[in-house]
Amino acid sequence: MENQILKLLAGDDYAPANVPELLHQLGWSRNRQQELQRELGRLELAGRIARIKGNRYILPQEADLIPGRIRMNRAGKGFLQPDDATIKEIAIPENATLTAMHEDLVLVRRDRPESKNTGTVIRVLKRHRSKIVGTLQKGSRFLYVVPDDPRIPHDIYVPEPRDVGRPAQIGDKVVVELHEWESRNANPEGEIIEVLGAPDEEGVDMLSVLRQYDLPLHFPKNVLAEARAIGSEVMPQELHGREDCRSHQVVTIDPDDAKDFDDAICLQRVSAEQWKLWVHIADVSHYVKPGTALDVEAAKRGNSTYLVDRVIPMLPEALSNELCSLKPNVDRLTKCVEFLVSRDGRVLAAKFYPAVIHSQRRFTYREVLEVLQRKPANDIEQMLHDANELAQRIRRLRFKAGSLELDFPESKIRLDEAGRIIRIDRVENDISHQLIEEFMLLANEAVATRLMDLNVQAIYRVHEQPDERRLREYREDVLSHHIPCGNLSRPGEAQKLLQKLGTLPIGQALKIGFLKSLMRARYDINPLGHYGLAKKKYTHFTSPIRRYADLVVHRALFQKDPRAGKSLKEIAEHISGTERNSADAERDSKDVKLFAFLNAQLASGKPQCYPALVTDLRNFGFFVDVTGLAMSGLVPLSTMEDDFYIYDEQRNHLIGRRTRRMIRLGDKLEVQVAKVDTSKKQVDFRLAVKAADASRTPFRPHQQPRRQQFPVSSGRQRPQPDRRRRR
Repeated sequence: MENQILKLLAGDDYAPANVPELLHQLGWSRNRQQELQRELGRLELAGRIARIKGNRYILPQEADLIPGRIRMNRAGKGFLQPDDATIKEIAIPENATLTAMHEDLVLVRRDRPESKNTGTVIRVLKRHRSKIVGTLQKGSRFLYVVPDDPRIPHDIYVPEPRDVGRPAQIGDKVVVELHEWESRNANPEGEIIEVLGAPDEEGVDMLSVLRQYDLPLHFPKNVLAEARAIGSEVMPQELHGREDCRSHQVVTIDPDDAKDFDDAICLQRVSAEQWKLWVHIADVSHYVKPGTALDVEAAKRGNSTYLVDRVIPMLPEALSNELCSLKPNVDRLTKCVEFLVSRDGRVLAAKFYPAVIHSQRRFTYREVLEVLQRKPANDIEQMLHDANELAQRIRRLRFKAGSLELDFPESKIRLDEAGRIIRIDRVENDISHQLIEEFMLLANEAVATRLMDLNVQAIYRVHEQPDERRLREYREDVLSHHIPCGNLSRPGEAQKLLQKLGTLPIGQALKIGFLKSLMRARYDINPLGHYGLAKKKYTHFTSPIRRYADLVVHRALFQKDPRAGKSLKEIAEHISGTERNSADAERDSKDVKLFAFLNAQLASGKPQCYPALVTDLRNFGFFVDVTGLAMSGLVPLSTMEDDFYIYDEQRNHLIGRRTRRMIRLGDKLEVQVAKVDTSKKQVDFRLAVKAADASRTPFRPHQQPRRQQFPVSSGRQRPQPDRRRRR
C-alpha cells in the first residue's frame, strides 16, 4: 500500500488530491477509505508525505517542505536534522519554531534564498516526549509547572492534581502529561500524573532524571523469564562449529567499576616481522535471537545508559553481567576477528569466526598502566608490553592517515552511600586506554570492510563532514588569534591545526571550539565514513552487551536472516535517538549531583578553589571550563571586585581600567562557585579570593557606564568526544 501511494504522488501528472480523489486514482473500492486514511496518517507522521490546504496530499519536496528532527538549544533556537541525509542541517530562528520541542519530528519550509540555510517549522508531526518533569509552582490564580529542561522555555499550566498517589506540595518535583499545544503564543497545558517529592528529598534528583528521559527501572517479566531460561553457563553442545581459543592468553582490560566485559584480546608473535592479534567480542547474538522478548526490549532501549549512580542496562544482568560478560576463569562464547599484523602496525589479513575463550585475567586500566611502567614479571605482562608497542604503532598510522586527536581528560564522580559527591577523579586517556582502544577501532573498521565487500545490508557508525559555515566561522576565530589555519574541511589541515593548538597556552580553549563545530556521530544504513577517525569504512562491532547497533552488526556478519520486525533504516534512526537521549540523561545525572555539591559549598561559606581555563569572552563576562568539575560556566563581570573591566572586541580580551590587568582566551585561573541556578541548569563562578586579598578594600566604581550590562549568565556543557563507549 505504501509503495502504491508514494508512486502515485511521485507521478509527473499528479495533482494534489484529497482522500476520496486518492481512493479513485488508486482504483480502490470505497470500503477501503478508512484503511487509506490510516496509511496516509502514518506516512504523514513519518514525514514521507505532507498534508496541505484542503486536506490534500503531496510529497514534501513538491512544496519545498523538509521533514526531520529538530534539536533545540537553551536560547530557543532550533536546528533541523533532515531525514534526507543529503540535505544539510537547517537553522530555525527562535520565532520560527512553532510549538516544536527538543527532538520532535517536524516539517520545515526552507527560507528563500536557500543559501541562508534557515527555515520555519510549519507542523509538528510527532512529539518526541509527551511527559515533562518540572517543579510545581503557584501563581495568583492557577498552578503551573516550570520544566527542568531549560530547552522548554514555557511554563505548563496544570489543574489541581488528583489521584496521583500522594499530595503535591508547592515546590515538589512532578511529572506532567502534556496536552495538545497548538499556539506558541499561549502556554502549554497539561495534567500532573505523578508526584516525585521535594527536590532535596533523598532519591528525588535521580528519579527526576529517570522520568524526564523515560528510562526504565525494571525489565518486563517475560524478558527476565527468557534470560533465566537461557541458563548460567556455556554448555558443551554450544561449542560446535567454534574455534577453540581457551588455551590462549586472553585478557580483558576495563574500568575498575565495570561489570559487563564486552571485549578481550590476545597477541602472539608469528615471526620477527608479524603478529597475530585476536579481538574477541561477547557473542550476544547467540543468546538474543531476533523477535524474542529479549530482542524487542534491547531494541527499545537501544543502549545501556550510564547515570552517575547506576547503570540502566540494555540487557538483564543475567546476560550483561554474567553469561555474556567475558569474565575470567570461565568459558565464554565470542565472535572473533583474527588479524595478521605487520611489525609497523599494518593489517595484512583478517578473518572472522565464532569462538570460545577462557579469559586468564581481568585487568583494570590502572593495573595495566602499572604493568607498562615496569619490566614484565610473567608471560601475560610481556604480552601487554608487546600489545602496547603494537597499539602505539597502529595509533601513529591512524593519525598519519588523518585521524583527529579529539580526546579530553574525563571526570568520574564518586558518590557516598547517601548519593553525595565525595570526590571527582580525573581520567586520562593514557596508554592503557589507548592499547585496547586501537584494537577495537581496528576490529570495527575490519568488520565494516567485510560487510561492504559482501554487500550485506547493515548499520554503520557515521560521522559526517562538518558544516562548512560553522568551519568558516571557527577558522575566522582561529585566525583572529594570529594562528595559521588552512582549509579545515580537509582532515589533514584540521589535524595540523589541532597539533599546533596542543603547543599553545590558548590551544585547549580553541580545541573546545573546534569540537563544537563538528557534527554528532550517528547510525546509518549507508557507510558514509567517519570524519573524526578519518575512516571511510566504519561500524560498531565491539560492544554488543551495551549497544544494539553492535548486536545488529553481529547478526549481519554471521547470520543468514539477521532481521526481524523493523527495517534497518528505522532501527538506525531509533538507536541514534536513544543514544542522544542517554547522553543527555548521563549529563543531567551528573549535573544534579554537581549542583547539590556546589550548593552545599555555598551554604558552608567555604567554596573550594578550582583551576579553570578561559574559553570565551563577552562584554558581560567570560566563560571558563572547570576541568575539576567537568563543567563550564560564566564569570560575570559583576563579580569582579578588584577593578572595572572593559571588553576590547578588536583584541578579544578584557582589561581592567585601573590595574590594566588583562583576561584573554586560554588564560588559566582559579575560580570558586558564586551562584547555582538549578532550574536553569546554570552555574556562575567568580575568581578565587586568596587569603592575602581578602583584607583589601574591593574596587567599587561609583557609576558604571550605561553600555555595560550584565545579562543572565548561561552555563555551557563541553561536547564530549566519541570515546570508547560510543565510538
